[in-house]
Amino acid sequence: MTPALRAALARAKARLDTLDLYPQPVTLRRVRIVVAPWFFRLPGFRRYHGYALVRTIVVRRPDPSDDLVTHELCHVWQMQQRPLHVCWSWLVHSYRGNPYEVEARAATAETRATAATPTSSAASAVTSHQASPGTPSAS
Repeated sequence: MTPALRAALARAKARLDTLDLYPQPVTLRRVRIVVAPWFFRLPGFRRYHGYALVRTIVVRRPDPSDDLVTHELCHVWQMQQRPLHVCWSWLVHSYRGNPYEVEARAATAETRATAATPTSSAASAVTSHQASPGTPSAS
């Protein structure tokens, strides 16, 4: 992982640390960002910019916005706290109505004002195109 991606993770953690969503803060232990444009060429993933797995955030571009990384790291945090419930939720709820997706979007929006690095308009547009654990982001 590049130093820039490592820094993006640190900024996202700092944003999420301002929230009290779960008893334990998000940990970056073994969390990584992987740039894999090919992943988003797979059927079902083409319209997304990011995707969170258990400890891996997959992004389309090598310079993901802070909002995108924060959103995806929120999903990692959710899985750190309630792994079975998160997985179950993705099976029984639609993408837009999934409470964990709603929570990640809200966490990103709520912490945007506290972000140290301003996001560009393009970065803000990507915010709603986040991925979630095992479920792609909707556009």
